[in-house]
Amino acid sequence: MIASLLAATLLAAAPAAPLTVVKSGNADVQKAANAPGATVQSLASVVEKFVDFSELAKRALGEKAWEGLTPAQRKDFTETMTGLLRASYAQKAIGQAKADVKYGKETIQGNEATVVTTLTVKKDEIPVDYKLFRTTPKAEWRIFDVVTDEVSLVETYKGQFRKILNDKGFEGLLSTLKAKRAQLEKENANTSAASVKPSAAESTGAPGQPK
Repeated sequence: MIASLLAATLLAAAPAAPLTVVKSGNADVQKAANAPGATVQSLASVVEKFVDFSELAKRALGEKAWEGLTPAQRKDFTETMTGLLRASYAQKAIGQAKADVKYGKETIQGNEATVVTTLTVKKDEIPVDYKLFRTTPKAEWRIFDVVTDEVSLVETYKGQFRKILNDKGFEGLLSTLKAKRAQLEKENANTSAASVKPSAAESTGAPGQPK
């Protein structure tokens, strides 16, 4: 009896598997998007429960560039990029809530994992792989990248960041991101989730990119 209770307690305390995280995250997005009076802002609050925007931002900037920043610059960049990703990811995730999601296998290698899915929007089938990480073997799994039709969100941002850093430096990149964030937040301010109708290409839940 004691052994059974102990086993149950240990199982309850164990973090959810990567596939479970993705499934429950998508279910929460669908519920939030279909709720009466849903907004992009309310959806963003749901999305950030399972997507680690800070980790995504750090990886997109790249280790070398990150190491070259002061603590204040890291804080400013992380807060700005998190705000941008939060706003744009939620907007695009609305389309995902309207899609049929088929789940494939999960692959775990150390503290990183991949969950394979296929989204069907109308007649379009879109392969979407979710990349997750955990800080320790006992920590919760969090999404840090979305690979849509073999195009990585982190790598896409990294390429754009590299170009802006070469042309304008870090302050120029930060200024660009702040402007994009302000634009998105203004667009989303009074937009309900029901009124957002992204195309199939936008319905992967992937944030938009800075221009």
